[in-house]
Amino acid sequence: MISIEEFSPDYLQQVIDLILPIQQVEFEVPITLEDQQDLLMIPSFYQTGKGNFWIAIDNEKVIGTIAIKNFSDHQGALRKMFVEKNFRGKVFGTAQKLFDTLIQWSKQNSLDEIYLGTLSQMLAAHSFYRRNGFVEIKKEELPEDFPLVHVDSMFFKLDVV
Repeated sequence: MISIEEFSPDYLQQVIDLILPIQQVEFEVPITLEDQQDLLMIPSFYQTGKGNFWIAIDNEKVIGTIAIKNFSDHQGALRKMFVEKNFRGKVFGTAQKLFDTLIQWSKQNSLDEIYLGTLSQMLAAHSFYRRNGFVEIKKEELPEDFPLVHVDSMFFKLDVV
């Protein structure tokens, strides 16, 4: 059974081992661990202020991740949403469980707007975001303090209600 838990450092290597192959192999994104220092300091980067980082676990194995990084009192950036290929889709509901956890946290912490950056080739992710109320916006419409990731080419916004 899939459970959603707040990240703890015991799972760091599993988180890295999940995310990097999805980025580098599945989606052919030229990004390394060195380009993502936030992965090496999840507690100090994500689990501060109104931010957090969650993992989806099945039989002690990390099969998904999601994070929120607040960049103002009422705005957050959804980051690091990844699900192992074998646990994607409505049958498992892994992505939805992770997302629902993030939304509940955002409401409890008065985050009114969530923004995200993604890649144009992540078509299933775009559909997921739209199904969950996100609308596509132009890069120029992002808040000034939004933490840009250099490889992102598409951007979305959600008004949390």
